[in-house]
Amino acid sequence: MNIAIIGAGNVGATIGRRWRETGHSIRYGVRDPSAEKHQGLTDHAKIMRNREAAEESDIVVLATPWPATEAAISEFRDAIDGKILVDCTNPLEPDLSGLTIGHNDSGGEQVARWAPSARVVKALNTTGSNNMDDPEIDGVRTVMFVAGDDPEARKIVSGLTNDLGFDTIEVGELASARMLEPLAMLWISMAFRFGLGREFGLALLRRT
Repeated sequence: MNIAIIGAGNVGATIGRRWRETGHSIRYGVRDPSAEKHQGLTDHAKIMRNREAAEESDIVVLATPWPATEAAISEFRDAIDGKILVDCTNPLEPDLSGLTIGHNDSGGEQVARWAPSARVVKALNTTGSNNMDDPEIDGVRTVMFVAGDDPEARKIVSGLTNDLGFDTIEVGELASARMLEPLAMLWISMAFRFGLGREFGLALLRRT
């Protein structure tokens, strides 16, 4: 599958490399493809401008800082009609103290309003990039939740998170992002405020 990842920070770089290892074709969309900081990614992906990456891909993945997300979408919005847009972002306060959107709305739903012709799916926002690199802890796969209004799009994205090694659970419509983004805030708080560090994950245990 041809995947465009908009943003080449820790999350984007990690999932791009891992998906390439499972056979997908990766393009990174960035502001300046010639920047030195992106050249280390050329071993597994093409480096392109946002619009070019979106045009050449079947699926577009948003891995941008929240304040840059609307501007990034504006660069390729008319190139993703009917395409799946995976929202990995969280509407975090700059100091990571909380969310700027919550309870009766979500960042995922805001992304859908910014990109109304795309099939938006919320995923890969509830844990750190270290767990995206290696989702299994002591033999247990950590969980990844996937939400979106289009069942087919949810299923496709679930396949991609399974490719990364997560225990994927679909949790219904995009409005479920109102629960997933606070869950991300909990992971961040546990990692950085409450002393657990980054080397932990959340798992779903099923009684048999």
